Amino acid sequence: MSKPVAFAIAAHPDDIELMMAGTLLLLGQAGYELHYMNIANGSCGTATDDRDTIVKRRDAEAREAAKLMGAVFHQPLTDDLDIYYERSALARLGAIVRDVKPAIMLVQSPEDYMEDHMNACRLAVSAAFCRGLRNFTTDPVRAAISSDVTVYHALPWGLRGQLRQVIRAGQYVNIGSVLETKRAALACHKSQKEWLDVSQGLDSYLTTMEDMARTVGQQIGCFEFAEGWRRHLHLGFCAEDADPLAEALSTHIVTDPYYESALENSK
Repeated sequence: MSKPVAFAIAAHPDDIELMMAGTLLLLGQAGYELHYMNIANGSCGTATDDRDTIVKRRDAEAREAAKLMGAVFHQPLTDDLDIYYERSALARLGAIVRDVKPAIMLVQSPEDYMEDHMNACRLAVSAAFCRGLRNFTTDPVRAAISSDVTVYHALPWGLRGQLRQVIRAGQYVNIGSVLETKRAALACHKSQKEWLDVSQGLDSYLTTMEDMARTVGQQIGCFEFAEGWRRHLHLGFCAEDADPLAEALSTHIVTDPYYESALENSK
C-alpha cells in the first residue's frame, strides 16, 4: 500500500522552511511521502547577483533543503513577481497536483504581506480544486483524479495581514521536536539571510524564524514553538469532517476551540 502524500506549495525558496517545514517534517515522521514546491524561482531575492546567478544559487539551496527534509523537489514555474492567477500557470500547477495526488496540501495564507504569496495560495487551492475536473486540461495533459485532498493554510510571514490585523490559527502544531531540522533546512538558504538582512533589516534570519514560532506557541499557550494552520472549506475537496493533519499528528496538534466557535458565530 502506497504512502499518503503531503504536498507543500509556496511562492519562493525559503517560504516553506519559514512557515511550514516543522509540520511537513512531522508528517514525514508520521508516514507521509513529502513533496516540496516553490512556484517562483527566487530571481529577485538578491542585492548583488544578476538574475541567472541568483536563480541558480537559490535552486541549489532549495534542493538542498528539500533533500534534508526528505521531500521530493518540484521545479519552479516562473520568476519572482510573475506569480499571477491565470490559466497557463494553473494548468501547469494542476498537472503537478494530479501527478502527486496529495491527501494533504500545505499552502500559504490568503492574507499575506505580498502579492506573490497570496497568488501562490490562490493557484495552489485552485489546482487542488481542478484535480477532478475532467474538462480542465492541464499542461502537460494529465487525467483527472478522484482522490480527496484537504487544504491547510499556513500563517502569514509576520503573522499579520496586509492591513496589519493579527492572523490567528485554528490548529497549532508543536514543532519543538523538529525545530533543529527546520532551522537547518532554513539555513540552506544562505542567499536569503544576506538578502533579508539588507532588504528587511533582520538582525538574524534564523532567530526571526524561531521568534515567530515562539510567538505562535504563545498564542495557543501550551507549546514553546509552534506552526499555525487554518483548514480550508471542504466543498470540492474532501468530506466535511476530514482532518488528516489532526489524525496524523494527534500527539503534536491542538485545535483552538475559540477559533472553531467563532466560525459558527461570525454573523
